[in-house]
Amino acid sequence: MKEITFYLESGVSPESDWRQRANCREVTDPDVFFPIGSTGSALDQIERAKQICQPCPVKRACLEWAIETHQECGVWGGFSEEERKSITVGRRHSSIG
Repeated sequence: MKEITFYLESGVSPESDWRQRANCREVTDPDVFFPIGSTGSALDQIERAKQICQPCPVKRACLEWAIETHQECGVWGGFSEEERKSITVGRRHSSIG
């Protein structure tokens, strides 16, 4: 397994952090999660990333982290940039109404 450096949330040990159990850790080319654009071959790349995320045991935690930390690029928790924006907008509207 490759070594990944990241900042831990308070009170979380490196061993128990959700990122340690993520399927993407086994991917040899992490660029698959960061397609350039949203048309043509980028759509195939997004679909491949989503296939990796689909069975991931921590995809919900990944998605929530991406939304909470305002990750604007890439596929996180099985959702593309546009899909995460829609979730964020939907949450804002439901908290207002």
